[in-house]
Amino acid sequence: MQEKRRQIRLPEGARKIIEILNQNGYEAYVVGGCVRDSLLGREPADWDITTSALPQQVKALFKTIDTGLRHGTVTVLLRDKEGIESYEVTTYRIDGEYEDARHPKEVTFTSSLSEDLARRDFTVNAMAYHPEEGVVDLYGGEEDLEKRIIRCVGDAKERFTEDALRMMRAIRFAAQLSACIEDNTYAAIREMAPSIEKVSAERIHAEMEKLLDSDNPMFFKLFYETGLSAYFMPEFDRCMETEQNNPHHLYSVGEHILYSLQTLDLERLRLERPDTYDEDLRLLRITMLLHDIAKPQCKTTDENGIDHFKGHNREGVGLSEEILRRLKYDNDTIEMVKGFTLHHDWRPDPTPSAIRRGINRIGEKFFPLLFYVMEADLRAQSDYEREQKETRLVRMREIYEEIVKDRECVSLKTLAVKGADLIAAGYEPGPQIGKILSGMLEEVLENPEHNERDYLMKLFDIY
Repeated sequence: MQEKRRQIRLPEGARKIIEILNQNGYEAYVVGGCVRDSLLGREPADWDITTSALPQQVKALFKTIDTGLRHGTVTVLLRDKEGIESYEVTTYRIDGEYEDARHPKEVTFTSSLSEDLARRDFTVNAMAYHPEEGVVDLYGGEEDLEKRIIRCVGDAKERFTEDALRMMRAIRFAAQLSACIEDNTYAAIREMAPSIEKVSAERIHAEMEKLLDSDNPMFFKLFYETGLSAYFMPEFDRCMETEQNNPHHLYSVGEHILYSLQTLDLERLRLERPDTYDEDLRLLRITMLLHDIAKPQCKTTDENGIDHFKGHNREGVGLSEEILRRLKYDNDTIEMVKGFTLHHDWRPDPTPSAIRRGINRIGEKFFPLLFYVMEADLRAQSDYEREQKETRLVRMREIYEEIVKDRECVSLKTLAVKGADLIAAGYEPGPQIGKILSGMLEEVLENPEHNERDYLMKLFDIY
């Protein structure tokens, strides 16, 4: 068994579980992603443990929860000063025949670590670690990690036959690790791409998001180049194949989308919205992926050979919803992406009233994210009229910041008159109250200084 003495700092809980299992005559190692991330100097999200002990033997030594007994997994619960820690502990196993491109028909427990590592997807995920033995690396995972190569363990076609989602995982890991995909692994993905249809929309959605959340969202292009996206987002393929002969652009629609994903100003987002950064990034990346998704179906070419895409934002609302529902996204995400898609091409006169109306239409919480969408869209275009576009966008941001600073009314929530005021004045609850309040809001959006109760009541002849 190949051993490497590089040391990894284990959390106390993981070390304790390994020690107790060892003291009782069982082998135990941390395994998989936590070893990979530790070798990269990253903080692992989870510490998974693999052991020669059978599930019932693990249960006899620890307080546990049954989380996957059929596949040999229990969750061990440990109490520390800060509360309860949990660690997944899984028995060494050999997977049987796969019938649905996801689950083995059966698993066989084994006493061999090497047999357990042989069933794993990629070499960088097939390393184990023990505090005394060091890194156990039977498939060159550490070398592949150093060289930034994603390579299947053993035969790539066999690994992808076992679980078709591994094809998307290969590309996702390449994005997360800034890696390339080894030739045989890449060729197997291209050959077996149609089998991704066997994978649930929820699992595809999760892998897609992990890639989009990485530092290399442009690696989404590999889904197209390997043929995978043809089966879960063919609309993107059409974008990759749609040219934009227009002075405002220098890429195809698809390449423009990819560049817009990469050019989001994440440093500014982290500074301006630290409390919501992760969710904001998720929304923005999904939006940029879909903001021009309807351009292929809206393309026309004029007598001078110039391409136009009129109405693509409106068409994109329906198409983005169709795609996101197909991929089982939640309603809140769908509505936000639809709103950003509709307004990403918004070019108002940079005036306070126009910006106030925009805030009212899009919503106070998410309106500032529209600037990131428009900026990323602009950065992925040609230099044609770039200076004018940038100047407009800067002025729009300045006006927005002034509106926020002055706490100007942009919605019924901060309107000086409430429904209760109208009821107190003798109006019956119903549509008329809503109509009056909407009229008052229109007045205030145009003239924010008029947001005073007495002024508005008098202006609308309410006494």
